[in-house]
Amino acid sequence: MNYEPSSWGLYVVTDRSQTQGRPLEAVVDAALEGGAKAIQLREKDLSAQALYELAQRLLPIVRSRGAAFLINDRIDLAMALPLDGVHLARTSLPPAEARRLLGASRLIGISCHTVEEAMEAHEGADFIVLGPLFPTPSKAAYGPPVGLERLREVRRRIELPILGIGGVTATNAAEVIAAGADGVASISAVMSAVDPAAAVRGLLQVVHAASAHVDRD
Repeated sequence: MNYEPSSWGLYVVTDRSQTQGRPLEAVVDAALEGGAKAIQLREKDLSAQALYELAQRLLPIVRSRGAAFLINDRIDLAMALPLDGVHLARTSLPPAEARRLLGASRLIGISCHTVEEAMEAHEGADFIVLGPLFPTPSKAAYGPPVGLERLREVRRRIELPILGIGGVTATNAAEVIAAGADGVASISAVMSAVDPAAAVRGLLQVVHAASAHVDRD
């Protein structure tokens, strides 16, 4: 599995309410066909049992493509299933405690909105997802966009891989990389796409091209 978040380029976050009625399994498989290297299962409305069963169905699909498979918040399910890690919100267990439970081999990502939160993430996290960077309905509940200047400041302060989220599309992904992100995370740009594989390919093409022109030293 791909355990290097800095090399993913794109982190696909699920939302089955945005798949235009298509099974989530089909959309995830198409995203992986398009080149996605990491999937986060994020379906907050499901019961533990329903989420467990969905993860079981997705696991062989993700495994067959050699991608990383993380689950949002549910450390218990990450421990119960052979998942690659967990993605934590600010209201989840602290990353250091998650690390104690999951061990050294699992990935831990954490969502951050401020410079202070990003700096705290060093205690146990492998990468952060920063946002929302741009206006987007899926992240409206988390407040106004933090913007690219916040991303630049976080990049100056931390060495962890940073993935930018929130309204990121093929149109603005290059700006996100130029501002300091190692990659981008997407929900609607992939989940709602008529052709998820093409959407992923388009995002990755932009990210890789922009990354080639960035000097991280």
